[in-house]
Amino acid sequence: MNGKVIILSAPSGTGKSTIISRIISDPALRLGFSVSATSRAPRGEEVDGREYYFISNDEFHRRADRGEFVEWEEVYPGTCYGTLRSEVERVTADGHNLIMDIDVKGGVNVKNCYGDEALSIFILPPSLEELERRLRGRATDGEETILKRLAKAEYELGFAPRYDRQVINDDIERAAGEVASIIREFINK
Repeated sequence: MNGKVIILSAPSGTGKSTIISRIISDPALRLGFSVSATSRAPRGEEVDGREYYFISNDEFHRRADRGEFVEWEEVYPGTCYGTLRSEVERVTADGHNLIMDIDVKGGVNVKNCYGDEALSIFILPPSLEELERRLRGRATDGEETILKRLAKAEYELGFAPRYDRQVINDDIERAAGEVASIIREFINK
């Protein structure tokens, strides 16, 4: 593996996707994005192979049984997410550093798998109240989904100490800059 693995995890609505979009084009970081696989259906304008690899639940489990994932999780009943080994190899083989936007359990598993060749960063909301405000402000989910996401967020926050670094996203520009600085330090060691 020529490139390194960068893991970003956070509760839904914390801003990790926005942070990634702000730093992905920084040439000094040489980042390549990992396209995750999921068993859920595409939403809105999502395209297979761009946002996710969309595969059926049965096919997802067959591939997991064959060991094709470096990590995977049934995040919600009947909805799995995971990272294919072929994705890690695709990005790192040409010297890019793979940035992964993954679930907390997957993040811990990938860190364990790649050890010192991986950096794990946990993005924290300033508070649970602010996280709730952000989730409601997106206006993409119903009340039941928002309540599920908030309950899951409380659970996920318990994983933050298991990550190499934590960044509080109280200001998106500052948080993106801090994440970029942490990555730069890691890849230049």
